[in-house]
Amino acid sequence: MMRFVIMADGKESRWKKHLGISKHLAEIGGEPLIVRTIRLVRRQTPKDTEVIVTSHNKNYEFEGSLRYEPKNNVYEIDRFTEELLTNNMCFLYGDTYYTEAAMKKIISVDNEKTLFFGTRKSIVAIKISEVSEFRYHKDRVRQMYISGLIDTCKGWQVYQSFVGQDLTAAPVIKENFVLLEDDTTDINTPEDYDRLV
Repeated sequence: MMRFVIMADGKESRWKKHLGISKHLAEIGGEPLIVRTIRLVRRQTPKDTEVIVTSHNKNYEFEGSLRYEPKNNVYEIDRFTEELLTNNMCFLYGDTYYTEAAMKKIISVDNEKTLFFGTRKSIVAIKISEVSEFRYHKDRVRQMYISGLIDTCKGWQVYQSFVGQDLTAAPVIKENFVLLEDDTTDINTPEDYDRLV
């Protein structure tokens, strides 16, 4: 059974309560962004698929998913909730607009290794086959950030660690990355949202 974890416990500092709501609840075609993601996962997976939304916001109880409050959310990299890590899982971003084609690709691609999905500017999903390998790279990036060796600690640095790149340089997309060449995009700012709608 595959576990999907939709990360929605960020601080939303760049969103600034645009529209008076959380960015995860911003509507696309009359449907909240995070509800769309849950629907797309549910539509393309078996009924027993586990879908978890990580959030301390008690309003983030959505049909088709369970809400989980992470025990640790200090750094951005902590959104990859340690206590939910398992083999055969996929992290999705609560502030990402996924096309149906992109979600189908994320779900259907068989992976013997951890795979990162995204565009040239953002990672939108991480599909983990073997959890110990992912945990090693996540923990390595976190420790490097705490030690002051790198300036940021998020998905791109985990990807760079996986493929052996210098974490202080700009990431270069190569192996272990599935490029999504469609309208899938993250929504961090009001401008991102306005461009999409």
